[in-house]
Amino acid sequence: MADEIDLSQGGNGFDMDAGELPQVSILTQYVKDLSFENPNAPASLQSTEQPRIDVNVAVNAKRGSDNVFEVELKISAKAVTGDTTAFVVELLYAGLFGLANVPEEALEPFLIIEAPRIIFPFARRIIADAVRDGGFPPLMLDPIDFASLYMAQQQAQGGQVGNA
Repeated sequence: MADEIDLSQGGNGFDMDAGELPQVSILTQYVKDLSFENPNAPASLQSTEQPRIDVNVAVNAKRGSDNVFEVELKISAKAVTGDTTAFVVELLYAGLFGLANVPEEALEPFLIIEAPRIIFPFARRIIADAVRDGGFPPLMLDPIDFASLYMAQQQAQGGQVGNA
């Protein structure tokens, strides 16, 4: 016979009180900085050659007040056709996250992996719209594996410490 959990007494099926469970809330999201440059228009808009697009992503997190953290997602993309820059777009997008009862060892992984994963779709849309509004086809960024980026950064830092 399967084990049964009695939820009728207000229990949640866990051994700890509901007040002790980690809680995360997205307080707000916002554009901190947005820049689009089309330095060679109108010639860049008439090119039929496929541009090479370089994309860079960076994540930064900082504590605001006691349980509020700001996570910044910086995305920059540069499209080059031959030796000519077609466009440059830069976005600094941020979110404020309220965290309660989150263990100290889980803070950094949440702020560098999960929080950017949550706000990325919104930043992606802003980039696509800015490029489209600049006269180019929208730049649809592929999803980013923030966990892999975090692990690579941790390994790189570990290697530097080991070499020091």
